[in-house]
Amino acid sequence: MAGESPLSMMQQPGQRLRRLPAASGRRRRRRLWPAVALAAVGIVVLAVGWTWLWYYAAQVADRTLAGWVEREAAAGRVYSCATQTIGGFPFRIEARCDAGAALNSNQPPYAFKAKSITVVSAVYHPTLLIGDVTGPLTVAEKGQPPSFLADWSRARVSVRGLPPYPDSIAVTLEHPRLDDTGGNGAAKTTLFQADHADLEGRVIGGSARAAPVIEAILHLTAASAPTLHALTAEPTQVELDAVLRGFKDLAPKPWAERFREMEAADGGIEIKFLRIGQADAVLVGKGKLSLNPQGRLNGMINVAVVGLEHIVPQLGIDRLVGRGVNRLTGAAGTSAQGPNALDRVAPGLSGALRDSVNASVVENLKKMGKPTEIDGKPATILPLRFADGSVYLGILLIGEVPPLF
Repeated sequence: MAGESPLSMMQQPGQRLRRLPAASGRRRRRRLWPAVALAAVGIVVLAVGWTWLWYYAAQVADRTLAGWVEREAAAGRVYSCATQTIGGFPFRIEARCDAGAALNSNQPPYAFKAKSITVVSAVYHPTLLIGDVTGPLTVAEKGQPPSFLADWSRARVSVRGLPPYPDSIAVTLEHPRLDDTGGNGAAKTTLFQADHADLEGRVIGGSARAAPVIEAILHLTAASAPTLHALTAEPTQVELDAVLRGFKDLAPKPWAERFREMEAADGGIEIKFLRIGQADAVLVGKGKLSLNPQGRLNGMINVAVVGLEHIVPQLGIDRLVGRGVNRLTGAAGTSAQGPNALDRVAPGLSGALRDSVNASVVENLKKMGKPTEIDGKPATILPLRFADGSVYLGILLIGEVPPLF
């Protein structure tokens, strides 16, 4: 029949498909229109609602950021922003700023200047602020050339909570470096550098408003401070997990005042875990420290030490030997003059004496301690004791910690 396809013509008359009237197709399309219209209305409502949510979250984030700035100003740290822009729609709130700060609580006051800072907050969590700081950062006395220059490949700061009481603060630095410029604005002496550094503090007990218990976690990778001590000049890995108790609250105040609160409340610092590692030495320990009324540390950390042979010679034993030789030879001046006098009598005698003393100290420390293992290497367990700010490894005085208030 005309108008039929070959396939239709091959079928039996009862099996041939009947064509639907054109009107039934039009009815189907009419039934689809309400669904399409409802979907379009839903999308519009969702877009309007999300836009309102973004602007509301942006206001909350802006108030939160302003609150932290006010909190810092109350503590003598005044932040300024030369230019500021707000963006990030639709999924986040983003503020960019050419940042500067003044540390007025210090005498003399210092001024800080960074290239820029970008603060980001998620729409669903506007009280969590994450700031990326672009270096370099200069530090200078007001009206003077920069005294210090800090730089990094990445710097991120995050603050969680409502001002002025933070629930947590975290700082992460990639390849940080701090240089002393000598007052001429150019890098001169490296004070600190590392491959990675991060510090996190968070409230794990009480609340930020009353009797907070704070856990502080520090990680350093390949860190060195050449001018601080001979032991800190080598690349060092640090892991520290400590708990601080005794603070009244986390309102803005100087750290000296916080430590006075800690002493008055019989609080202290619990070292839950400490590991310091270098190429030839490892120290692992835990213990508790407290403060006396003069602000000095007391307490003890039990440590297991690998590489006493490497550590002891860098603790300044040779200077003690030099002072002793000065007394024996009647030399005056620096501790090096006595050993030099010995070398004039017999070349190499002062070095042999130092080696002998260092070996004797190492041997005595090993006898005092208990043998153990760290990472499959022989180690010695010793008390790292703090007494009125003086620090002893066993019976060996290795340093002093200044008063904390």
